[in-house]
Amino acid sequence: MRYLVAIDGSDASEAALDHACLLAERTEGSVTLAHAVNPSVYSDGATRHDDALIQSVSEAEDRGERLLREARERVADRPTVVADDHILYGEPTEVLSELAEEEGFDGIVVGHRGLSDRYERVLGSVAKGLIGRTTIPVTVVRDD
Repeated sequence: MRYLVAIDGSDASEAALDHACLLAERTEGSVTLAHAVNPSVYSDGATRHDDALIQSVSEAEDRGERLLREARERVADRPTVVADDHILYGEPTEVLSELAEEEGFDGIVVGHRGLSDRYERVLGSVAKGLIGRTTIPVTVVRDD
């Protein structure tokens, strides 16, 4: 079984990665780590992330590479799980679902931060977007 895991640096994302690794261990499967950089977010200036104020696409790419490297290190603690990774460009819901469909993943695992309704309206919910967009099973992992 092949699982696609959305990586964004949040605690919920780490919980999703741990869950995906557990699934991969049980099914002798693999995980693909994916981080989405949305260039349109940076056209109007800086964007606040949990751990940084990102001002450009290149800074977002650097952050994404760091997050993927940290996620690969986390997977390395599980010797039976094979992992690869991708930086994607575009709106996260769109590019994650496109990759999952094109590559034929068996499942998508994504974290859900449990944002308030107000923040979710502004920021959107990748988890909800994926559920509504793809035919591939989506597992949503909450870290409350």
